[in-house]
Amino acid sequence: MAGRINDDDVKAVRDAVPIDAVVSEYLQLRSAGGGNLKGLCPFHDEKSPSFQVSPSKGLFHCFGCQEGGDTIAFVMKIDHLSFSETVERLAAQAGVTLRYEEGGYNPAGQRGERTRLVEAHKIAARFYAEQLSGTEAEIGRKFLAERGFDQAAAEHFGVGYSPAGWDHLTSYLRGQGFSDKELLLSGLSQDGRRGPIDRFRGRLMWPIRDISGEVVGFGARKLRDDDNGPKYLNTPETAIYKKSQVLYGVDLAKKDIAKASRAVVVEGYTDVMACHLAGVTTAIATCGTAFGADHIKILRRLLMDNGSARVIFTFDGDAAGQKAALRAFEDDQKFAAETYIAIAPDNMDPCDLRLAKGDEAVQDLVEPRTPLFEFAIRQIVSRYALETPAGRAAALDEAAPIVARIKNGASQHEVAVQLAGILGILDTQFVVKRVAQVARWARDRGGRGPAAPPERGARRGDPQGPQGPQGSHGGPGAVGRGPSGPALNLRSPAHRTERELLKLALQRPELVSPAFDAYGGDEFTAEPYAAVRRAIEDAGGAEQGVGAAFEYLARVREAAPNDAVRAMVTELAVEVFHGKTIDEAYAGEQLVQVRLRAVDLRIRDVTGTLTRLGTHSDPEHYAAVQNELWVLQQYGQSLRNQGAAAL
Repeated sequence: MAGRINDDDVKAVRDAVPIDAVVSEYLQLRSAGGGNLKGLCPFHDEKSPSFQVSPSKGLFHCFGCQEGGDTIAFVMKIDHLSFSETVERLAAQAGVTLRYEEGGYNPAGQRGERTRLVEAHKIAARFYAEQLSGTEAEIGRKFLAERGFDQAAAEHFGVGYSPAGWDHLTSYLRGQGFSDKELLLSGLSQDGRRGPIDRFRGRLMWPIRDISGEVVGFGARKLRDDDNGPKYLNTPETAIYKKSQVLYGVDLAKKDIAKASRAVVVEGYTDVMACHLAGVTTAIATCGTAFGADHIKILRRLLMDNGSARVIFTFDGDAAGQKAALRAFEDDQKFAAETYIAIAPDNMDPCDLRLAKGDEAVQDLVEPRTPLFEFAIRQIVSRYALETPAGRAAALDEAAPIVARIKNGASQHEVAVQLAGILGILDTQFVVKRVAQVARWARDRGGRGPAAPPERGARRGDPQGPQGPQGSHGGPGAVGRGPSGPALNLRSPAHRTERELLKLALQRPELVSPAFDAYGGDEFTAEPYAAVRRAIEDAGGAEQGVGAAFEYLARVREAAPNDAVRAMVTELAVEVFHGKTIDEAYAGEQLVQVRLRAVDLRIRDVTGTLTRLGTHSDPEHYAAVQNELWVLQQYGQSLRNQGAAAL
């Protein structure tokens, strides 16, 4: 076993890698106010962004699913890595040398499995790229040249060549210290009669990278007639490669996709290359599988999934291409973005189009032309004899359910009107009503009745859900969900003020110290907030956070007794304040309000005690309780008159 990573080195990695830079590799972030950033959560499906990042605190938190933590926690969660694998990856990126408490420096062979597989692919990609310049690879260079790709293009996309022998790569990786077990697990080698042999032989190789830029697999194109394998051979499913969860070219396209709010989905590796070289740098492709739900999740996070975003699918105009387009339309409603289809003249793909007509033709191809729903409807309708009433009725029966799936009511109505025109049915309202009727039937069959709106608002952080607009700040909508403890009534002024005070203690401790540290957990009427107060106390108090924010927050999170309280700490540490100006006066108001409510509660308790005691009780006890009541009343009056000066 490898030794434990030195704590100082872990801290150095946290400090060296900004959390916003890491998160931005996976999703688009926009300003959320107060120095925070927001985006669509990568850990659950949502329509409105409830995932917030605080660069100054080094923390993230989703107010929808309650995931939260620091940079290391984010990478562990999103890439399914162990703690040590995550620290090692981030350390490599930041140039931090790690020390290990036991056994000295960590030998390469002892690293986590995923890290080893990624490293093997990185070395394999370099090996294949070097082979492309060799004599044997002349057939591969010719293939690229015939499609308009020169050496610079091959280098830009990392295209390489796998030698035709049995074990060239396998032997090379063994020499780099990889075991046979690792080679088989990686998918780079496969079992042969005498041990592992190369999986890819005599083929042109495209490295497939995940959204962070790590090589996780390969796509291999057949070059010779005597190769009996399939035209394209991809890496098998492995611990790091899931074909339904990767998009070829996304590492190169992600920034431009986010910037332009537009993505172009093409069908192959050479089509991605052609588009990028033609200036369409938002092009990506699936890897040997149909475009599906997991691919949509990747694009939605990059597009921020707003109504102005565009997704353009390019398909061949043949039967297979039309089938692919209809399959893509099945998932169309999972986008908030508008979806379009682009079919090149003469059924050419982008690679062929660039060769035949140049870069401008490719750029023109991917300009939005035909909405995907319109294409799908026309494909369905084209199978019927629309010149007859029976044909029109049959076409309507098949097309109406397609239109009925459009969730936006206004869009559904507009498309229904278009459908009437396509079918040649003069009574437009008849078609509109038919579509609406089918939509109602679908809802009834799916069981999506009155329970649907609460599901959307309460569980997904929808700012217009039942909790009201404040849900977008993680307030009312966030506390009652997930592991944050018992449901909190943030319509209660007491709970809102306690929340603000804890946010100040975590985010701006200099404004509430040292007064805050004199507050007891029993002054917080909500148990989850009382637990956070106790965690702050166990971490040394808010005064510890003045001038040392990162270390202070880390100590508070470590002091939390369980994951629920830890999640609440993270949530409060990144949530924006409700006040417009966050200064000493604002902090004083929160301090006074929390203390004043605690005093008023105690006054009610003492008054009740006096009533129960009555005049026949022990005189000294009665007098003591009376005196306590008088002191509390005087203190409460001082707080009302003098504010924070009375604390």
